[in-house]
Amino acid sequence: MAFDEVRFPDNISRGARGGPERRTRIVELSSGREERNSPWAGSRRRYDASYGIRRADDLAAVTAFFEARMGRLRGFRWKDWPDYKSCLPSQTIAATDQLIGQGNGMATTFQLSKTYSSGLQSYVREIRKPVSGTVLVSVGGVPQSSGWTVDVATGIVTFTIPPANGASVTAGFEFDVPVRFDSDQLDVTLDIERLGSIASIPLVEIRL
Repeated sequence: MAFDEVRFPDNISRGARGGPERRTRIVELSSGREERNSPWAGSRRRYDASYGIRRADDLAAVTAFFEARMGRLRGFRWKDWPDYKSCLPSQTIAATDQLIGQGNGMATTFQLSKTYSSGLQSYVREIRKPVSGTVLVSVGGVPQSSGWTVDVATGIVTFTIPPANGASVTAGFEFDVPVRFDSDQLDVTLDIERLGSIASIPLVEIRL
């Protein structure tokens, strides 16, 4: 589906609310016990950008962005300020941040990903929209300044020469979330003090 490689205004997204969403089906048995399962293999993000609106100029910027995307029709990039790096928010990106694969002497392409771990459980999230100029790559713990490229539209790293068998391929990066508007209407209010608001600007992550 149509996707524009353009990012929602950062000064507005910084004040937004939202985060990951899961879908869990719960069946309560006659014994009082539960059976739980999920039809989703991964999570999906939802946001409300209306909390970042502070000035009349912000209203104009969002309206222009909404019209250019034709409402829900076209996807776009979104910066999730609490979670936009391969490392912790307080840390600096390093080429060894995330394991994205193991070399086998033949494979030349690797998908960027980020692993979320707690206790014995972990979730691997594919990163499809890295930010241009931020990606660092390492093979076997050695940073690679050349010999590879990254497609910032797909998050795929391609090596000129396949990494050696057993060599860990790692990466560090900033990334955006692919989203779309989740409404075809903006309810805009502008008061006498030229302060504006929009009741809700719902956004939902799209899977590419």
